Amino acid sequence: MAKRSIKTVGLVVKHDRAEAITVARALTHLLHNEKRIAVSEPEVAAAIGAEPLERHHLAAKSDLIVVLGGDGTMLGVARLVAGRSTPILGVNLGGLGFLTEVATKEAKDALERILKGKYDVDPRMMLEASVERGSQPEKHDETFQALNDIVISKGPLGRMLLLEVMADHKPFSIYRADGLIISTPTGSTAYALSAGGPIIYPTLGAILLAPICPHTLTNRPIVLPDSFEVEVRVKAPDHDTTFIVDGQESAQLGPADSIRIRRGPYQVSLIRSEHAYFEIWRDKLHWG
Repeated sequence: MAKRSIKTVGLVVKHDRAEAITVARALTHLLHNEKRIAVSEPEVAAAIGAEPLERHHLAAKSDLIVVLGGDGTMLGVARLVAGRSTPILGVNLGGLGFLTEVATKEAKDALERILKGKYDVDPRMMLEASVERGSQPEKHDETFQALNDIVISKGPLGRMLLLEVMADHKPFSIYRADGLIISTPTGSTAYALSAGGPIIYPTLGAILLAPICPHTLTNRPIVLPDSFEVEVRVKAPDHDTTFIVDGQESAQLGPADSIRIRRGPYQVSLIRSEHAYFEIWRDKLHWG
């Protein structure tokens, strides 16, 4: 992927964290010294010395976006900018964070390298999910983009779900479970990992299916080619079923609704840190 000339940098800052404000202020000072423009959301722009700009305009106005927050903040920004391939640098504020790889103490050096063009970008695949409303024809079909995962889950008082799954337009499996996670390789270290799924190298092209608390213990997580379309139908009509995208967007599913999930048309461009993935996994998962 060709590197773009970086003139304007958007900073997305977790404004309820004092450390994030402090680091963002230092990065803004660096950008000003380098004759670059720093923009940020109006809630924090004055505090860090940046020009105010609403978040939904950041992708159009920025050549680079720096996220100072956790993986949740990064996921929201990723879906916002995916269609423009704006590179994203994630700065971790101390949580587990597999997406925000750069530590706060490394942020300034990392930004300096990027401004000099000394960086690499990892293109991460996204999933596109279409909810087709068979139970409520008056509702329009909905389309969602996910960087991490799509989760089909029972409601808080719901019973075990019965999910019929097609893969590559062929019958695949029927899951009796609390839910099903359909994940990208990037999302394999998120909810899918807690459900017993494998860690997938993040730049591979693959789709991971991981059942949540399956009734049949032989229903194991499985990795499919990213060329496959996965279709999921909820078979039991009286179940409270929720569809969740990256843990941030959700919709209720009716008994005749179906979800079609495929590799999306967009990729998210994450700036690679100087740490190898294996080093990050060892550190985050305490492999020794």
